Amino acid sequence: MKWIFSIIALFFNTMIFSQNPFTIPVWPNGAKENNGIILPEKIIEGGRLLNSHTAEMYVYLPDKKINTGTAILICPGGGYARQAMQHEGHDFAKLLTRKGIAGIVLKYRLPNGHADIPLSDTKEAMNIIRQNASEWDIKANQIGISGFSAGGHLAATLGTHFDKQNRPDFMILFYPVITMDNNLTHKGSKENLLGKGIENDNFSNEKQISPTTPPTLLLLSDDDKSVHPANSTLFYNELKQKGINASMYIFPSGGHGWGCNTNFAYYKIWQDLLFDWLRHQKFTRFIK
Repeated sequence: MKWIFSIIALFFNTMIFSQNPFTIPVWPNGAKENNGIILPEKIIEGGRLLNSHTAEMYVYLPDKKINTGTAILICPGGGYARQAMQHEGHDFAKLLTRKGIAGIVLKYRLPNGHADIPLSDTKEAMNIIRQNASEWDIKANQIGISGFSAGGHLAATLGTHFDKQNRPDFMILFYPVITMDNNLTHKGSKENLLGKGIENDNFSNEKQISPTTPPTLLLLSDDDKSVHPANSTLFYNELKQKGINASMYIFPSGGHGWGCNTNFAYYKIWQDLLFDWLRHQKFTRFIK
């Protein structure tokens, strides 16, 4: 009888992992804490998700013939009020798989003033990736995190607040919110994360950098009117003060939120820069 169940399990796993992407819950038994959002989740124009109250991962695995063993956990942006799941999530994951990199999109729970909830989801998502690294043909020491805008803040939060088992091996941050300093922060992201009128320097990530913060790449536009470019330059300068490998590319135009939009003037250039950086860091040395 055991062999029958083994065959069924093997068949089930094959069916699941042959889908691209396949979806897995971050908290299969339910999360301990609740973000207080009771409205139903829904997708609106532009592939943006509202009312996220359940954390899930969408796992895109590359073809085995081009697999580099590298994986990136992706945090879409949206001011901690929504999530741009398409052009800052699924589109990026698909782009990565074409280069032999596993792209894993995180649908994190929105904070709704519960600041620790998105970080809790991100930590657990990284734990799940490492636990499944062998099965997914991922090298456990080649797992990075990426994020866009407020998702960049979330990615940088994991990169500066990690536990031993969920430290990302590198960070790729697109036009990220970094600081909670009222002179530079994105006000909406701060209020949605912390709550109105709440101050908490623990989420000013430039102040949380340590010698174990992972290597970081920052990409942004000089004319960003939504998230001040000084968020990125501040983070970069502090990384260098701590001796962390870091690179930063500031494009002269493009504003905010371009993600994987093909009409962004530097669409091809930012990809070349990103994959070149990964090669230089030796995370994807065989990438073409």
